[in-house]
Amino acid sequence: MNHLDIQLVYSSAGQPEASQIQQWVDAALAGFETDTEIVVRIVDEQESAELNSQYRQKQGPTNILSFPFELPDMLQGIDGIDTDLLGDLVICAPVLEKEALEQHKNLNDHWAHIIVHGVLHLLGYDHLDDEEAEIMESKEIAILHSLNIQNPYIQVTAP
Repeated sequence: MNHLDIQLVYSSAGQPEASQIQQWVDAALAGFETDTEIVVRIVDEQESAELNSQYRQKQGPTNILSFPFELPDMLQGIDGIDTDLLGDLVICAPVLEKEALEQHKNLNDHWAHIIVHGVLHLLGYDHLDDEEAEIMESKEIAILHSLNIQNPYIQVTAP
């Protein structure tokens, strides 16, 4: 079973329950052969901006930051050192809420998309070039479809 450690630093209406986050993480990890542990930290714009600046050298908050776990070099190859920690996801709830509103998306569906997106980053997927982006986006669309959530890359117009 995949284990989540949810750290709620920022709270607002419309945030998903832990069971929903677990469902999305499990869907993203379907077919992954080992159980994992993921830290999901929900933060405000200030913490997101600080982390974005420190780790990506980019200004301002972002919807999600993914930090894959890497065993320190000095511990590599030592028998008995085993961890199921996949990594950390830092999600900025205010940014997600603004994006969903601006993009005319269901907030819960947008949360699901961002969680799935982040888990795929932890698994090594990326979108640095067009080919990688197409592979990652196809995977996201398929996972979200399994959750009965529409393709997040289809442009939605105002109702």
